[in-house]
Amino acid sequence: MERRRPAGTRWGRASALAVTAVCLAYAPIAVTELWPYARPGAPALGEWVLGRTVSPEFVAEAVRDRTAPYARSLVPLIVHSVLGGLLMLLGPVQLLSAVRRRVRLHRTAGTVFAVTVYASMAGAALYLVRTPPAEAFSGAAFWIVLATILAGTVGSVTFGVLAAVRGFPDLHQRWMLLCYGFLMTAPLLRLEWGALPRLYPGLDILDVNRVAIMHLGALVAFGALLASRALDRRVAVPGLTGTWCPAPVRAAAHLAGAAGLVWLTPAFLDGGTAGRRLLLAYLVPYGVMYAVIAVRAVRARARGALWAAEEWGLHLTALCLAPAFSAATVPVLERAFGLDRPTALIAGVGIGCGVLAYAAVTVVSLRVLHAREVLKRRGEPADGPAPAHTGPATVAVGEGERT
Repeated sequence: MERRRPAGTRWGRASALAVTAVCLAYAPIAVTELWPYARPGAPALGEWVLGRTVSPEFVAEAVRDRTAPYARSLVPLIVHSVLGGLLMLLGPVQLLSAVRRRVRLHRTAGTVFAVTVYASMAGAALYLVRTPPAEAFSGAAFWIVLATILAGTVGSVTFGVLAAVRGFPDLHQRWMLLCYGFLMTAPLLRLEWGALPRLYPGLDILDVNRVAIMHLGALVAFGALLASRALDRRVAVPGLTGTWCPAPVRAAAHLAGAAGLVWLTPAFLDGGTAGRRLLLAYLVPYGVMYAVIAVRAVRARARGALWAAEEWGLHLTALCLAPAFSAATVPVLERAFGLDRPTALIAGVGIGCGVLAYAAVTVVSLRVLHAREVLKRRGEPADGPAPAHTGPATVAVGEGERT
């Protein structure tokens, strides 16, 4: 009788194929996206697709709204966009070379990937520096979210490179997956440009972008977490004992998150139909992510997978704190950028989950480094005694932890 593949394996491989397909499809769109701004009439695959999936009027509006802001920094933006297309191709190469143990290819492609990230993000940074937030494409909230994603991308690839150099493959894997998750906001935003006008007919490009930033940062960080856990089957990490996320900490985080949601919800509802639409775009993905992470944390603890339970627990705590962080950020953004309350609210929520996910990966990294330090003080090898039923830190996509 034919042996059936575990459900986790099938879902993992399907997810990897879906991400690869999106990357391959978006690469030529990214490369050609800004050509018409430098030479009117030049072919742009993205505009052609969007004009047939939504409407030519929607495309014309998007082009009109981008022309003035992009004119200040067209060359850096073209560099950013073209290199972004290259990154879409290098990402799958990095993932597949890692899971297939093609070490030389992985290192070579990784070096090119890191250099390309820095060069591409430098182009984006020039655009942001030269463009006042209020005059940016889709306004100040979009500018703030873009700046946050840029900082997260550069920070993630930097920590990923440092982890590889210092010999921490598990941390290298997590940081690089988070980096690529942030890069995936570009193709996912284009997908929302095609989908949201169908869900909300008549929505202009500004409102489409506002809806998208309510959850894009959260979703890509969530995807990076799922991939990290799927690729790490270790039951325990040598030197890791106890938890940095005990029940009182989890309870306090839940209370803070609930207070943040209580503050954010009326603030959005006061915005009428547009506010309710934005609130829905935030709460539905947030609820799904919370449910998935919470269930997996409980299941990991129940079967004694201490390391999985710890990582899920740390990310759950960070997710709970995200609404409180967003609520606290709103008055700061109002004062720092001179924003009105609705714009600051959108920006604060737009960056909340992404910033806290980045913080969670930082804490997970510190947790691993602390465990290594414990082993060093005991005089034990860095890898410690191998725990029972411990799998490799990197395995084939989809053959990770089963819940």
